[in-house]
Amino acid sequence: MILANSSAGLYDFRNELVQALLQEHKVVVSLPDEVKTKELEEEGCEVVRTQLSRRGTNPVKDLALLARYRKLLRKYKPDLVLTYTIKPNVYGGMACAAARIPYIATVTGLGSAFEKGGLLTSVASTLYRQGLRKASCVMFQNVENRELFRRSGMVSGRSRLVTGSGVNLATHSFEPYPQGPVTRFLYVGRMMREKGIGEFLEAAKALHSDQVEFDLIGYCDEDWQDKLDAAEKEGWIRQLGFQTQMHGFYKKASAVVLPTYHEGMSNVLMEASATGRPVIATRISGCREIFDEGITGFGCAPGSAKSLIEALQKFLALDPASRAAMGRSAREKMQREFDRKRVTQDYLEEINAAIRKAPQH
Repeated sequence: MILANSSAGLYDFRNELVQALLQEHKVVVSLPDEVKTKELEEEGCEVVRTQLSRRGTNPVKDLALLARYRKLLRKYKPDLVLTYTIKPNVYGGMACAAARIPYIATVTGLGSAFEKGGLLTSVASTLYRQGLRKASCVMFQNVENRELFRRSGMVSGRSRLVTGSGVNLATHSFEPYPQGPVTRFLYVGRMMREKGIGEFLEAAKALHSDQVEFDLIGYCDEDWQDKLDAAEKEGWIRQLGFQTQMHGFYKKASAVVLPTYHEGMSNVLMEASATGRPVIATRISGCREIFDEGITGFGCAPGSAKSLIEALQKFLALDPASRAAMGRSAREKMQREFDRKRVTQDYLEEINAAIRKAPQH
């Protein structure tokens, strides 16, 4: 059984693992939406719709989620459960521990609860300790996240480091660098403060011109729509909405920009790099592993529009041949270090080990 908070996230970033599991097992997937459930069902998954508030902090609703997960476990009696993201990790982990069902959790990033600090961080840490205490293995996507969880006592058992979800090198095949006089910077992600949308808008205001365009793909996770609409009316940016097929947009971009404050391991940066596009991203764990400074992209400081603008200006100063060479180096780095086939194999090793150790029903 897989407990996740997004059908698109599961299908787009972990479908190779799902397909591998379907070859030998029945796979039941618990999801709160229907964006990619049709595709998962066609492959052979049984999909169960489970209501889940991704960002809410209402304890009554969260306890209801725990009850829903416990009911699911009683109904299906899975041999192993995989959980992804904070609420499935916490409440799915609690349900599995109570039912004595082995489970493997994946920490895909720290999220806003850890960034804000104070009481919210303390509560999140306590919940994580409860949710992960009986996990067969906890998968981490970067070193800093794993060390924080270990120091805080949120993880005391087995853990393993993987290169995020990896990238599908066939889906995101290398594309020749775009020709022409216009430089297109592309932001891909949710429109929210912690993804650096404010800094991106400031950079667009400062640098946009007939020769420099700023495009955005994603949906508003916070109240940014009025500011985005105003910026678009001024001609600083272009909103392209939420997209499910990204490769064509990466292909047209000159560089992909991600000024995020925290990340597990950025799928956007991996996909853009695999396509052969330079990236401009914050120098934080979960981003800096993916690009090599001055070789496959440029870094900037999180929360600093000035630093982002300087990084974008460095890129604008490059001639077309240098930009294309940067894109080729980005593709080569993905082939060497971030092939999703390796990540899938890492998971299968942990899954098989957990099943072998589990008491037989």
